[in-house]
Amino acid sequence: MIRGRGTIRIEVLNDASRSSAEMARDVRAGLLSVPKDLSPWPKYFYDERGSELFEEITALPEYYQARAELSILRETADEIVERAQCRELIELGSGSASKTCALLDTMRKTGDRSGYAIRYVPVDVSESVLRESAERLLEEYPGLEISGFVGDFDRSLGRLLGGPGDGGRLVIFLGGTFGNFTPQRRRSFLGELRAGLREGDHLLLGVDLVKDARTLVAAYDDGAGVTARFNKNLLEVLNERLGGEFCPDLFVHRVVYNLRERRIEMWLFSEVEQTVEIAGLELEASFRAGEGMRTEISAKFTHEGVDRMFDEAGLTLLDWRTDGLGLYGLALGGPRKVK
Repeated sequence: MIRGRGTIRIEVLNDASRSSAEMARDVRAGLLSVPKDLSPWPKYFYDERGSELFEEITALPEYYQARAELSILRETADEIVERAQCRELIELGSGSASKTCALLDTMRKTGDRSGYAIRYVPVDVSESVLRESAERLLEEYPGLEISGFVGDFDRSLGRLLGGPGDGGRLVIFLGGTFGNFTPQRRRSFLGELRAGLREGDHLLLGVDLVKDARTLVAAYDDGAGVTARFNKNLLEVLNERLGGEFCPDLFVHRVVYNLRERRIEMWLFSEVEQTVEIAGLELEASFRAGEGMRTEISAKFTHEGVDRMFDEAGLTLLDWRTDGLGLYGLALGGPRKVK
């Protein structure tokens, strides 16, 4: 058993008014772009309902990513924890923390042998999901110290990684969410993350790999229509938070693979000519019949590409693991030492 007495502390990272103003700015820019494009801001999918739908997606037969990633973690958790020598696990976009136990199990055993407590720092935009997962983990790991943060980690990395310390932290960013960022944002994110890592800290990054288009498209256009509901739920978020008057039934979910960019793109296409009022933006968004709005991108990667991105950010790729079918990859890196 983990030594000490377990605790849960939850803190809100972002000021609500600032977050709302930022969302209004982002959505306005996306609706006025050509084509309409909300994909640079995947965080707006994840209200409580969006988070629930995404958890359903991860269990779908077409959605191989979650299973492949978990298989790698189960096989390599001991080696990852041994190499990282981590006492603290920081999870960006933690969600239900369904895969975290593979690492916490090994960290607990190491902590028990060495006589120290371990700490888990989950970060997620959904407070209800965060609290539920924290309570579940504390039941399973009675001595675990949990310091959760509600909010957008994308603009809070400095706060999350700042402060005194002597290394020993493992930052994990799983689920392929890294691929939802634009290329520019991927570079800046890794650079910001590298700036917050100290000697002895490590990063574990999950990435979906380049593969045949049929497998990729099926993972985002499942037969049960769960991903379509997840995509359309974004319109409900815009209605709730920005006073929009979107009717999801007037839009259809479509998925394409952009071969040149090596990425999946999710779109919502208007089935009719319509004008949608968004009161919070003082904006009317006009759609032609058949006009599409891109809602998400999901880039696919190669070993060589991840190695290059790490190097450009000042990180060293220390280990690279894939599942047995080569569908998904986990990259372990650390800050490159300055000579």
